Amino acid sequence: MAKISLDRFRLQFISHQNEKLGYLDGIREALAGGCKWIQLRMKGATDDEVRPIALQVKEWCREQQAAFLIDDRVALVKELQIDGVHLGKNDMPIAEARKILGDGFIIGGTANTFEDVKAHYEAGADYIGCGPFRFTTTKEKLSPILGLEGYREIIQKLKAENIDIPIVAIGGITKEDIPDIMKTGVNGIALSGCFQALGNGIYSTIVSLCRQMLVLLPVAYLLSKTGEVNAVWLSFIIAEVISLAVTLAFFRRIYRQKIKPLFEAENAQ
Repeated sequence: MAKISLDRFRLQFISHQNEKLGYLDGIREALAGGCKWIQLRMKGATDDEVRPIALQVKEWCREQQAAFLIDDRVALVKELQIDGVHLGKNDMPIAEARKILGDGFIIGGTANTFEDVKAHYEAGADYIGCGPFRFTTTKEKLSPILGLEGYREIIQKLKAENIDIPIVAIGGITKEDIPDIMKTGVNGIALSGCFQALGNGIYSTIVSLCRQMLVLLPVAYLLSKTGEVNAVWLSFIIAEVISLAVTLAFFRRIYRQKIKPLFEAENAQ
């Protein structure tokens, strides 16, 4: 099985898209803020739709020394040489995925009960995404809610049977939940939103407005005045660079003020 760095494992980002942010936007924000574990989840998309996004994210994660996993798509993970795959309860069995990928890839599995966790462990999983903590709109078929007591019970049973496998809490988690969840004994937290999940949705709006209204359109207009039509395309590059800089500033602020203190408090227990 692949060796997991628990330092990278502690804060994970699971991609999603909404009316404001695409998959790449959210992932870029997470990486800019220091997240070292990215899971690309594009349910309903084809491999041809996922492939170009995965290649871009692979490049970004390599630059940031972050782990990169794709949800469900074992064959695509092997083709693109991604770090690993996360398998849901209705996806390919973990044992089958391990036969295809071998020991050099990370394989994670979704679990809702101790029995699920134990089965995944015995099948060769490297880590478990355990949840949901509470109701979440990112899952169409939601398993029973675990809550804090559910995590405590699972961790206690794992210790009783000497099962050592990293557990990441998933599903509807907000920044206020992190200290109490970490006290249950889990190894990490997965968020499916960046600024939104941390109570700073306004930052996403600012980044989007900055890119579109304050940079892209004005710069494109100014470049068009040069008489070089092709120069207009530079406006997209300039807009991306500036929006990335703004995102980085916002996320580092959030990390210092909200994320880092939560984990420091948990370590002090």
